[in-house]
Amino acid sequence: MKEKISITSITSLSPLGSSQEEIWKAYQNNDHYFSLADINNAKTWVAPLAESANALVKKLRESDSKYKKLDNSVLFAMAASRMAIQQSGWTNTSEFGINMGSSRGATKLFEEYHAEYLETGISSTLSSPTTTLGNISSWVSHDLGAKGPEISHSITCSTGLHSVLNGVAWLTSGMSTKFLVGASEAPLTNFTIAQMKALKIYANAPGLNSNSLVDNSEVTERSQNYPCQALNMNKEYNTMILGEAASVACLERGVVDHALAIIEGVGFATEILKHNTSISANAVCFQKSMKMALGGINPAEVDAVIMHAPGTIKGDSSEYNAIKEVFGENMPQMTTNKWKIGHTFATSGMLNLELGVLMMQNNKMISVPFIDHKNKGRDLKKVLVNAVGFGGNAVSILVSKKE
Repeated sequence: MKEKISITSITSLSPLGSSQEEIWKAYQNNDHYFSLADINNAKTWVAPLAESANALVKKLRESDSKYKKLDNSVLFAMAASRMAIQQSGWTNTSEFGINMGSSRGATKLFEEYHAEYLETGISSTLSSPTTTLGNISSWVSHDLGAKGPEISHSITCSTGLHSVLNGVAWLTSGMSTKFLVGASEAPLTNFTIAQMKALKIYANAPGLNSNSLVDNSEVTERSQNYPCQALNMNKEYNTMILGEAASVACLERGVVDHALAIIEGVGFATEILKHNTSISANAVCFQKSMKMALGGINPAEVDAVIMHAPGTIKGDSSEYNAIKEVFGENMPQMTTNKWKIGHTFATSGMLNLELGVLMMQNNKMISVPFIDHKNKGRDLKKVLVNAVGFGGNAVSILVSKKE
């Protein structure tokens, strides 16, 4: 990177809560935040927003008549963006750009409007304007009164970290000095979950997989109460679970006094596909993105890697193999949060980034409770954050603690 970039705030709405204090407190326990919901006439594991986050969304929806018809994905982003602006101290300026993304976009509204069309043969007036992907950035900009460029995009599950890439590019180019970046996802809808189940990657509800894990190791014994087995390399079935969330960060050019953390390197890569959802056994895309993010930094300096690790057999193992290829004998501590809050598609990388910042601020590693970890007992000063999505679009962000 030509220049370091400061993260001056990072906020989220997720199953863990809506404030940094609430979220960090939730990370201290070994509980998961999944619940069972009746979806498509079947019990299904999901990770909905916490009550505190839902209260913020409800208040926002009721605050303006124009907001009542917006999809949850848009409202999630707006609520998280308000908090990010407040935390960053940008409340007295409107000179900043915005890049918000989503993998699925307005899933709930799209399904409702399409069902209405199939039944009546008529499309509602607001069906098009309220389901376009550009809704997220444009409504966030409208709500905040921003005057900079507005960008919306979708690059599957690495969308959030691609927002960070775009923000870094705008800042280092000199075309902007401040950029609001993030992602939002509200995927707990019938059709979205049916799509994931069709791919055979979704976690089964109780009673549907009596053999859970056939490996009788100690790891297996400890993992039985966790429906998402992200980072468990002994699992013999896929365990991905969907969650809803939005996360937003404020980026500023250079190293500023009020920075929470510093972006030292960014990396990205795409694999040549053999299948629409495929990734190679050693995740070549991740190897390339991590090496690019590290640049000239000695891999031994990285204290932890927050993995994408979706809870699928191939997704977890391929990323782990890529980390071994890149770090060799200097294997860092590895963790993920998907065992706790599930996969939030576009937002997942941003939640990984938030976890990385919180771990460095508190100098505490958050580990997966059912995995044996080798705690190196070292300060957390550099953390590598990963995300990848369908299509082999990998992104890695190297962040460091501001000294």
